[in-house]
Amino acid sequence: QVQLVESGGGLVQAGDSLRLSCAASGRTFSSYDMGWFRQAPGKEREFVAAIRWSSGSPYYADSVKGRFTISRDNAKNTVYLQMNSLKPEDTAVYYCKARRPGIDYWGQGTQVTVSS
Repeated sequence: QVQLVESGGGLVQAGDSLRLSCAASGRTFSSYDMGWFRQAPGKEREFVAAIRWSSGSPYYADSVKGRFTISRDNAKNTVYLQMNSLKPEDTAVYYCKARRPGIDYWGQGTQVTVSS
């Protein structure tokens, strides 16, 4: 069982930066692929970024590539999402996800609002 708690969201202006954190419980955090997803009002949840447990390789949606950076600290059981050059279209609830084959865990989400 893994419990995920996101933090770091807030209200910012276009062009600003935010860093989201996702703290995970459980002793096997390092064996999970970790990802960030977001859901804007009236839209489906979409993939933002992910990082492999084995290689640490990051993956990004085209819409955030070059602006967002995902990283993880296995010693702190935490995954981060550094978001730079934020745009109004980045406004959404951001969710953290832990994944192993056949098992997904989600956090409760943190709101990010970017004003123009």
